[in-house]
Amino acid sequence: MNTASVGFHCPDCARSGRQRVIKGPVAFEPITTKVLVGLNVAAFVVASVWGGSLSRLTGRPFQEGALFGPLVDNGEWYRVFSAAFLHDGPIHLGFNMWALWLLGGQLERIFKPPRFVILYVVSLLGGAFGALLLDPRIPVVGASGAVFGLFGATAVLQRSAGLSIWAGGLGPVLAINLVLTLAVPQISIGGHLGGLVVGAAVGAIYVGLVRAGKPDSWAAAGAGAFGVVLFLANIWAAAQWMDPIF
Repeated sequence: MNTASVGFHCPDCARSGRQRVIKGPVAFEPITTKVLVGLNVAAFVVASVWGGSLSRLTGRPFQEGALFGPLVDNGEWYRVFSAAFLHDGPIHLGFNMWALWLLGGQLERIFKPPRFVILYVVSLLGGAFGALLLDPRIPVVGASGAVFGLFGATAVLQRSAGLSIWAGGLGPVLAINLVLTLAVPQISIGGHLGGLVVGAAVGAIYVGLVRAGKPDSWAAAGAGAFGVVLFLANIWAAAQWMDPIF
């Protein structure tokens, strides 16, 4: 596919001059992306007031909602989700919401809201799994896993359209983020890489089924099933916190 001012054009149609015109509104309102950003910001405000700090959420919200393997293994499985809506300060929140806003609107328009939400949630689960797999005893918060999943899905989408992620600017931005992930202390390497890989996998599922002529519901069901497997994998990974007894 060739990029255009609005959406993508079929290369063969563009060369032949035969373009299919679909009537309807040109503007697209990324409602789902706005809701996700709003939920993250609202959670940050509530957690900041509840925890008594605007700079570092080390109080009660962090203790109650952070991803922490021993507590997930103890039955607090909700932490796999709640941790993705907690942020360790305004800078952490700002970077994640900026990336979510830039990538989310584009992906929501292409995949439509239901599949976009599934992509976000499954990427969130992938980030949690990566964090728990590397070291379940380190508390983790943030939407970075889900955001990196959007990076992965966008990269797959661009490559499937025959576009270079480097020429389009996505590659350099992703490379910088990966370098920061590895270089900056206190950043969850497993969370970022897990989200990236899982987001790319979900993007590949979507693209593959669409190319096969399958309905959108098939893509949503396939990604949803993948998410269920990932949730169970999170429960398994959380149980690995116990030190072996010899």
